[in-house]
Amino acid sequence: MVEVALRRGSNQTFLVEWRRGLDWPIVLAALALLAIGLMLSLAAGPPAAARHELADGFYYVKRHAVFAGGAVFALLVVSCLDRVWARRLAALVFVTSLILLAYILLSGHEAKGARRWIRLGAFTLQPSEFIKSALVLLTGWLLAQRQMYPKGPWAAVTFVIFVVTLGFLLLQPDIGQSALLAGAFVVTFFVSGLPWRWAAIFAGGGAALSGLLYAVLPHVRFRVDSFINPTAYDTYQIDKAGEAIARGGLLGVGPGEGRIKQALPDAHTDFIYAVLGEEFGFIAAIGVIVLFGFIVWRGLRAAARLHDPYPRAAASGLFALFGLQAAINIAVNVSLIPPKGMTLPFVSYGGSSMMGTALTLGLALALIRRGSVSWKG
Repeated sequence: MVEVALRRGSNQTFLVEWRRGLDWPIVLAALALLAIGLMLSLAAGPPAAARHELADGFYYVKRHAVFAGGAVFALLVVSCLDRVWARRLAALVFVTSLILLAYILLSGHEAKGARRWIRLGAFTLQPSEFIKSALVLLTGWLLAQRQMYPKGPWAAVTFVIFVVTLGFLLLQPDIGQSALLAGAFVVTFFVSGLPWRWAAIFAGGGAALSGLLYAVLPHVRFRVDSFINPTAYDTYQIDKAGEAIARGGLLGVGPGEGRIKQALPDAHTDFIYAVLGEEFGFIAAIGVIVLFGFIVWRGLRAAARLHDPYPRAAASGLFALFGLQAAINIAVNVSLIPPKGMTLPFVSYGGSSMMGTALTLGLALALIRRGSVSWKG
């Protein structure tokens, strides 16, 4: 009886410390994004179901609700981890995802000329959505080992792991995820104390790789050329997205009243921001940017206050990963950069994207949580 009471008390103590230490403003902002995504799925989901000739007009709406619920659960559970278990989970996710990426190249599900998914019955799994956050966290931990073991080749090992992961993504090919991963990796490396020689390597390597991809991959060349000279190419989706945002004006045309979503093939995924702009207007579109900015700003501020180099660098990279993905998606929707085929975190439809984002933010919250303790229940 005493042992049971002590164990129950230990769990209660953990839950109290978790509740007090968790950054609830970030959690509430994330929940607001999920709520916005559910609302927009009601607008963009039925037209997408009709385009795919599905009998259930709310097929994507129902699945989106399931994914959103799973994301909330995953985010809160992962945020419970202490920093040691966060690293262990990241290592497990990284190894598993790397194996799945190798499998995809052999037997993955192909769509739109790329192999990025594993088909699991009625669902598809995209391992690249999970390996990003795992690699960023492990990068922060590996580079932090330089303070304890300064003679170890920690930077070189980290760079090799990054190059291997990047190679798998480029072979799919998935240029958008590759660019996103590279950006978050550089942020993590920078916060860890990036030497100038490594900065030169990243800059030179990135420029050379960009030129190579432009020369070798026709779809990359098309996207860049059509962005530079849109009048000479078919830019249907980008044009429709811009038309939707312009039509929305300041306050939007009203919930469910948008017309462009009927003609926009990826309105429920990559171009959900255009649906938001048309139906709810400029003010709502800016409001979503403010939510993303708030999460990133508050997360980076909390990470900067950490004394331990591992959680400081890893959390910075994870919040940068979250923010960069949102920035890329929004920039594509407003024609600031070439199209990347990337979802808007917590807002767009997509199970792998939703759960991958929950993992990213859950790990980041675990690292910045005040009074981090092990769950020994």
